[in-house]
Amino acid sequence: MPASLTRFAVAALALAWAGLAAAQPPAPKLPDTIRAETDIRYAATDNPRQRLDLYLPKDAAADAKLPLVVYIHGGGWQGGDKRAGLMLLPLVQSGQYALASVGYRLTDEAIWPAQIHDCKAAIRWLRANAATYGIDPTRIGVAGSSAGGHLVCLLGTTGGVTELEGTLGDHDDVDSRVVCVVNQFGPTDFLDIDGANDAAKGMVAKLLGGRPADVPDVARAASPLAHVTRDDAPTICIHGTADQLVPYSQSTKLDRAYELVGVECLVLTIPDGGHGGFRNPEVNIRTMQFLDKYLRGKDATISEEPIPAVPAQ
Repeated sequence: MPASLTRFAVAALALAWAGLAAAQPPAPKLPDTIRAETDIRYAATDNPRQRLDLYLPKDAAADAKLPLVVYIHGGGWQGGDKRAGLMLLPLVQSGQYALASVGYRLTDEAIWPAQIHDCKAAIRWLRANAATYGIDPTRIGVAGSSAGGHLVCLLGTTGGVTELEGTLGDHDDVDSRVVCVVNQFGPTDFLDIDGANDAAKGMVAKLLGGRPADVPDVARAASPLAHVTRDDAPTICIHGTADQLVPYSQSTKLDRAYELVGVECLVLTIPDGGHGGFRNPEVNIRTMQFLDKYLRGKDATISEEPIPAVPAQ
């Protein structure tokens, strides 16, 4: 991993990978090295939630085709904002990645499957317009935390699943598959969420239009675990063992399912870690190794040794 990217990953990305999924940071002054196009209408609608922000290095070579990381925010499918993706700007500052941060309809406006339809429409738009922005359409990875982790896992497992594509936007003939997935403590199996607290179960019921036991077909279709096949995207899961919103077992079940079909899945375990707040820089280092491996073709052996939690100061 290049020294410049290591520095950004460990220092400036610490907050991003800390899992503050629902945080809505104020818009910062962008570094002079970054250009942005914001509020792009990816679904060909006027809905302000169906927009994305795109960040690119200004000094990229004219013929460059950069890998793209697409960030999907969290917030229990009922809150959060695409501004959370600003925490990943150091990827762009490194000059080695482009970044998109995607908004999607929340559950006060629309229930499942609106959220995955929006995310897939955003991927299709980005792939269809890649040449305009110097992006490599064959190197698109996704990252998300909590509810965003759920949605990125679905992007990784449902390439080619027609009923989850939707028909939004002007590019329904474009593939929505992704190359790799960074999942921070996202739910993967709504039919078995024992261990989640009442608040989490309420968010899930609001998303699905009923408790999973009452709408089992919907719960199954919305579960990444139900769609696992051998052509899915390699995935890294980052999860604390004491998470009360999304049980740690949600990541280990996905790991076991991927092992059965031969897809790489890594679980970075934070012993006694809760729902985010992962401040140990080792999380950043291994995450960047994963992105570099699958989006930049860099050799890497990524450790799955547990990562000690670092308490907040």
